[in-house]
Amino acid sequence: MARPRNVDSRLVAKARALVAKTTDLNEFRAAQAVLLPALARTSLEQTAALLGVGRATVPRLQARLRECAPLAPGRRRWGGRRRALLTVEEEKEFLSPWLERARTGGVLVVSPLRAALAQKLAKPVKASVVYRLLARHGWRKVAPDTRHPKSNPQAQEEWKKNFRKHWRPC
Repeated sequence: MARPRNVDSRLVAKARALVAKTTDLNEFRAAQAVLLPALARTSLEQTAALLGVGRATVPRLQARLRECAPLAPGRRRWGGRRRALLTVEEEKEFLSPWLERARTGGVLVVSPLRAALAQKLAKPVKASVVYRLLARHGWRKVAPDTRHPKSNPQAQEEWKKNFRKHWRPC
């Protein structure tokens, strides 16, 4: 048996007033998400089908209207860093000593960085977390050059010209 519907009369009055004055589709849809179950006794599935949204969106629309939150046109606000281990400022503070080492020409190895982060958080951290952290702050992998800086291209070409094609036993 389904849970009985609890319809707030003030919310219904607010939805009716919103339907009468709004010109925004999102606000109109939120008001309908309240009015259809209250007046027409529709279920969440039926309301969702009538509004052309998913079943889980109907309670979200009702909650937005209940909380008087502004409904931005065409913009969802469901994303974000919900499982962030540190704030962005804390991440910058954590990376600052490593940044000094990298600026002086040191090579940054991820495994000590990962161990330090795990120690700071007091729980194990996967390597992908560290790579995402570095990418979030604009760090990138710098590949080494394809040739040695002390190489001599002229000497290499000269050696190729004078190279004996056939080896003779000694």
